Amino acid sequence: MTHRSRLAGFIIDSQVDDLPAASAFWSAALGLKVTDPDDGGLGIYDKFEPGPGGLHIEVQKVKHEARVHLDIETDDIEAEVVRLEALGAKRVQHVRNRWWVMEAPTGHRFCVVPMNEDSGRARPNRWP
Repeated sequence: MTHRSRLAGFIIDSQVDDLPAASAFWSAALGLKVTDPDDGGLGIYDKFEPGPGGLHIEVQKVKHEARVHLDIETDDIEAEVVRLEALGAKRVQHVRNRWWVMEAPTGHRFCVVPMNEDSGRARPNRWP
């Protein structure tokens, strides 16, 4: 059975008290408008209009050190996580029963998230 995956975009993890101020900075820096302040109603995500190539970009309020992390989207979360584990990644945390936070062998964190078929992003890779 095959599954598909591709780069979805990136999340700007920000250790801040004022999420709107952080989003205002990144909006101006990237030249992208915030289209969904408080995406999901949790007070931790501000979503931007699609970036170059349709990339998904958000500012996320976090408690850990500030960093940027990538999201890989897939039509089969478990199959993609298993594929990435075979490459040396480790599962870190299952979030809201919807996606996985993982860690690459290089120590970088990234997420495996459900695919957005209507994103306009590049064609996904097919994996056996």
